[in-house]
Amino acid sequence: MANDYVFNDQLPVAPLKIAALESCRVLAGKVNDHIVDFRRNDIEELKRREADLHYRGYDVDSYLLSCGCPRFGSGEAKGIIKESVRGTDIFAMVDITNYSISYTVNGYTNHMSPDDHFQDLKRIIGACSATAHRVNVIMPFLYESRQHKRSKRESLDCAMALEELTAMGVSNIITFDAHDPRVQNAIPLHGFDNFMPTYQFVKAFLRHYPNLPIDKDHLMVISPDEGAMDRAVYLANNLSVDMGMFYKRRDYSRVVGGRNPIVAHEFLGASV
Repeated sequence: MANDYVFNDQLPVAPLKIAALESCRVLAGKVNDHIVDFRRNDIEELKRREADLHYRGYDVDSYLLSCGCPRFGSGEAKGIIKESVRGTDIFAMVDITNYSISYTVNGYTNHMSPDDHFQDLKRIIGACSATAHRVNVIMPFLYESRQHKRSKRESLDCAMALEELTAMGVSNIITFDAHDPRVQNAIPLHGFDNFMPTYQFVKAFLRHYPNLPIDKDHLMVISPDEGAMDRAVYLANNLSVDMGMFYKRRDYSRVVGGRNPIVAHEFLGASV
């Protein structure tokens, strides 16, 4: 079935290439398959209207870029792209929370941390930013997003990471449900898109529990802390159910492990 619309007289910025790091290859494969089908249907619709989209690299079998980050015996790595990206629009995809990938350091097995994934992302950007028309980063979980503000003598890691990426030539950064989207203030002149996957969450939830009755007698939305209140309020209002939340009562007279210990979890709301 052809798409309901076409981009009338509007060409893409440049030929598309998806630079999927090992941590995000499965998701990137699904994105690639969707774009391939989408654009082929687009071509069919344009031909039906006696028009054609003459554009280099618009309709190809795959938009995935052949790239990788091999490591030396010392554990150090390098970014390699195995095809030309001159004049292309690069979308680098990385999942910094994929802990399943391991590598060897001096004979020891080491699982990749968010820092390792972020370094690999910078290696791929460094390998292609000089010749690519534009570089974009898709990071489903924003790197260091929990360290988004300074409360004591602390480093602002998320802001530094965003500034580091833009300094390397990244034009746009795309993430989902950032811990605090106000971190984009660190890069006000660059693109920062924070998409909320609320609809996808509800759809997956209802598909997994198809017989779940959505009413006040059978369902209640509970926020685990104050930080998730906005999300819980949004879900409760749209599903027309009750809402509650947990409040973490802390002992501010002591510091254990760099933070004030939690004394108790107090539940606020109607009876479950």
